[in-house]
Amino acid sequence: MRKPSDTIRGHRAGAALAALVAGALTLTACSGGDGKKDADEGGGGATASTVTLPKLNGTELEVAAVWTGTEQANFKKVLAEFEKRTGAKVTFVPAQDPIINFLGSKIAGGQPPDVALLPQPGAIKQAVDKKWAKPLGPEAVKELSKNYSQGWQDIGKVGGKPYGVYYKAANKSLIWYNAPVFENAGAKEPKTWAELLTAAQAVYDSGVTPFSVGGADGWTLTDWFENVYLSQAGPEKYDQLAKHEIKWTDPSVKQALTTLAQIWGKKDYVAGGADGALQTEFPASVTQTFTGGDQPKAAMVYEGDFAQVNIGETKAKVGADAKVFPFPSVGSTAPVVSGGDAAVILKDSKGAQALATFLASPDAATVQAKLGGYLSPNKNVPDSAYPNETQRTIAKALIKSGDNFRFDMSDQAPQAFGGTPGKGEWKDLQDFLKNPKDVAGTQARLEKDAAAAYGNGG
Repeated sequence: MRKPSDTIRGHRAGAALAALVAGALTLTACSGGDGKKDADEGGGGATASTVTLPKLNGTELEVAAVWTGTEQANFKKVLAEFEKRTGAKVTFVPAQDPIINFLGSKIAGGQPPDVALLPQPGAIKQAVDKKWAKPLGPEAVKELSKNYSQGWQDIGKVGGKPYGVYYKAANKSLIWYNAPVFENAGAKEPKTWAELLTAAQAVYDSGVTPFSVGGADGWTLTDWFENVYLSQAGPEKYDQLAKHEIKWTDPSVKQALTTLAQIWGKKDYVAGGADGALQTEFPASVTQTFTGGDQPKAAMVYEGDFAQVNIGETKAKVGADAKVFPFPSVGSTAPVVSGGDAAVILKDSKGAQALATFLASPDAATVQAKLGGYLSPNKNVPDSAYPNETQRTIAKALIKSGDNFRFDMSDQAPQAFGGTPGKGEWKDLQDFLKNPKDVAGTQARLEKDAAAAYGNGG
């Protein structure tokens, strides 16, 4: 199942990353940033060509994705640029969640789209296993190798063959905060978990609840866990747990849950308490942090770059009233957890391969970057393409992490464990939020559910 976070936004730790973001995320107001004249322009006309595409007059293509609203409209401008350059006609097909089920019905009816945007590595593997997906051709692979770190290339591969072009990404290692509340409390942007607890106490002492948690959506809790676990246990353990090669009863999981309980279990540190948080959906967890004047319901909310969409529903200005810092280091390095959407070819043709090649180029991503609310893992998208300093800094952080990022763990898990409301990891962490003292019981439930979903004992 596609996480709501991915739909809203459309969803590797390193000392260099921490150093980059720590200073740069003290941001200016979101007004156009450095004043690049093309920063806020829409359409593809202003994008210089870096990739050679074939003439495709008379070719008709269909592209499926679950994107709606502004995100869909912006992606259609990318497709319009492809049409302009090639002469092809491209139709956007709105898909439903989960997209694999949607594609299955289209394929069963003999009408698969030419290209689909898939939100998880597991979905790409499913499409390959079902023999739906076609390998990327040499031109697309050439663009990938030129424009993407090895890590982003590798998560688009199945059995060593490249199938997916990660066109869209999310930096899910960010904490957004109410700047006036921090200033009033004398709180500083933290770089470590200990400093985060110090800032939280300062905020609490000033009369504001430190954290807003969207616990009604279990995926937000998995994201909290993943950042703590990656930083504390390290990337190797993270990879092992993601594949269920180690059990959820492992001491490293106990340590991460115990660390989380320092916030989730601290009296009056979470807006509405556990019961209130479990009734708060993600969008409200963001907006209640930036409404209410000098008495908002909370001072901080954790989530990815896509939280800007929800901040935009308030009067708070990103970069002025709403600022952001990287998720603090819990262990020796700060975590970078990412999500993303990959273009996969379902009907192999010259046109479909050309579209995948275009989506792997900086040209396509630059069109959408200028429109805002979008992040690309393509390292050759110019910083100036992003419309404000906040977006530029978040994008730089993602690119700077190189191969040291890790893809969202629950997105790598079987859907029954990592992607179903009211079940598996989502439910187990919601129960933990309600009773953060029950570390051992939570581990046992997580392990039982994981073993059932993965079909192994760890």
